[in-house]
Amino acid sequence: MEPTTTSARSEPLLGLAMALSLGAAVSLGITRFAYGLLLPPMRADLGWSFTLAGGMNTANALGYLLGALATPLLLRHLTPARLMLLGSALATLFMLASGFFVDALPLLLQRLLAGVASAFVFITGGLLAARLGARDPRRSGLLLGLYYGGTGLGIVASALLVPPVLQAAASVPHGWAWAWWMLALLCGMATLGLAWPARVLGRHAPPSPPAADGAVPRVFRWRDFRPALLGYGCFGIGYIGYMTFVIALLREQGRSPLTITVFYALLGLAVMASSRLWAGLLDRHRDGQPLARLNALLGLACVLPALTTWVPLALVSGLLFGGVFLSVVASTTALVRHNLPPAQWAAGISAFTTVFAAGQIVGPTVVGLIADGPGGLSLGLGVSALVLWLGAVLALRQRAW
Repeated sequence: MEPTTTSARSEPLLGLAMALSLGAAVSLGITRFAYGLLLPPMRADLGWSFTLAGGMNTANALGYLLGALATPLLLRHLTPARLMLLGSALATLFMLASGFFVDALPLLLQRLLAGVASAFVFITGGLLAARLGARDPRRSGLLLGLYYGGTGLGIVASALLVPPVLQAAASVPHGWAWAWWMLALLCGMATLGLAWPARVLGRHAPPSPPAADGAVPRVFRWRDFRPALLGYGCFGIGYIGYMTFVIALLREQGRSPLTITVFYALLGLAVMASSRLWAGLLDRHRDGQPLARLNALLGLACVLPALTTWVPLALVSGLLFGGVFLSVVASTTALVRHNLPPAQWAAGISAFTTVFAAGQIVGPTVVGLIADGPGGLSLGLGVSALVLWLGAVLALRQRAW
């Protein structure tokens, strides 16, 4: 079989992957992670505790879990491309609504609904990216990485646009609302950009290769992927504490707005570059090695700002974290693609997304509770690092099928 199919030769796969990455920019880069930039001014304005501030992202993660559970059911009636566009449009509306409330309950509800919508986008985008990789197996790791790296585009856009908006609206009551509206505008523009890859990749699913004589087509079973699923759940717990509270920690340490902008922008740029850094690792291994190695590096990134207030090491932490964390997500999609037939990819990706979401429900509230205690945010990020290292040990036990 030729490594590059006719479809791969006739269509601009890299361009499609980059356009598809706008879905990751909406679902994670903006809808979830931009909240970390808004948490400090909202907490100061509304008098929140760290527990309540973390609870906002816990609500978002709960919505993500509900969306992950609903996605396989919705895919029985909608194509992945249509569900992706629907989720992106809904995420835009929910982000817009965030600027109209100051009470905790409606804001919690908004974060939950935005999480549901972002799950629709992220899961279906990952499925379409896996199909895209199947058209050119030699570059499948790169194409997957480009999709997930789109999260970095959302992070960079947020880093460059949110601080100026907050500064310009500083004299306006609840000026942080203007940042939510600006983020909703970004989501709307990204939704329009998703129309092209949705149209091209939504035409048909790639055919499954014929099974060998007498062979039974492989189906997804949770027990076959238990070590990787547990390791990925630890990733969900550990990484979200960092993304929720690291900006608040830097502000507590007295960092200037410029330093925080540079930190967050570097993190986002590293996410965008990570597709090339780890593509070979994802292509070479069919087992849990990529997930284990990346979890271990992520734990190191989490613990650095908790151990020191030295600015260069904080920037190194952001670069390392950004260069790794979305490749952890890509590693699970690659694991599914390596070990299951295309017809089972949606089930596999949904299962990993479910445990990912469950971990994210736990992470922000636990770190927030720890941060409200005597150990502060530094101890909270230290606990996040320990959970990530536990996930690395668990993922080492995942074998190829």
